[in-house]
Amino acid sequence: MDADQLRAEVRDFLVTRRGRITPAEAGLPVHGGLRRVPGLRREELAMLAGLSVEYYSRLERGGLRGVSEAVLESLARALRLSEAERAHLYDLARAANASAGGRRPVVPQQIRPGVQRILDSMTAPALVSNARMDYLAANRLGRALYAPLFDSPVGTNAARFLLLDPRGADFYPDWDRAVDDVVALMRTEVGRSPFDKVLTDLIGELSTRSETFRARWARHDVRLHLTGTKRLRHPVVGDLDLRFETMELPADPGLALLLYTAEPGSASEQALTFLASWADTRDRSAPAPDGVR
Repeated sequence: MDADQLRAEVRDFLVTRRGRITPAEAGLPVHGGLRRVPGLRREELAMLAGLSVEYYSRLERGGLRGVSEAVLESLARALRLSEAERAHLYDLARAANASAGGRRPVVPQQIRPGVQRILDSMTAPALVSNARMDYLAANRLGRALYAPLFDSPVGTNAARFLLLDPRGADFYPDWDRAVDDVVALMRTEVGRSPFDKVLTDLIGELSTRSETFRARWARHDVRLHLTGTKRLRHPVVGDLDLRFETMELPADPGLALLLYTAEPGSASEQALTFLASWADTRDRSAPAPDGVR
């Protein structure tokens, strides 16, 4: 992302956030007549943030370079930003002030052997992904759980699988929600790593190939996705309702460990037990590598 693209990213984020707040929600008087813009006008938002209209207009044109933390906080309050949106605004400000030497390190594309050993020691489904949502590794049960993705012709990337592989809609019963999550996570990562060419190339590919992605991308939604529930429809064991936890790997910036668990005594727990048995059977029946007998 070059400087012009970054300014456009800032502009569109602020415009879309301003456009969703009505004067009534902001506690401002509503006069008769038609309003030409959705949400708040620039001068209304500037007043709420305690800024001059000229200064806010400069910020909305993408000029976050040199902006103070106090101004960012005022904007966050006036725009009623969520925790994820506030973090995104700060990420955009950091990117606007970053020199080439201050850019985020390249996202890893593989994991260390020690991390794989940790995965293999876990009994719950476990996977490691990078910030672009490439699944880089998994234990046996994690690979079995995400078997359609690991076998996908579009690769082991969650966004590609969801949007470009027809099986994505079958695997995710809450497909619309899953798309919202994936697109918002990618938008969040763009703020953190605006100079990641592999990420921007992925966004360009999805924009070209998926109308759904283009429409969701234009919303500029961001969110955190560290814990929650996930519904999956596995081709072997059927529907699963799982709890997930995401833990960053401090020694490997950009990588995260994902763990999935089922409610004790639930049908999903029984399904995971059956899935483990299926994975063992599949592994035993797989042909041995050349030279191994």
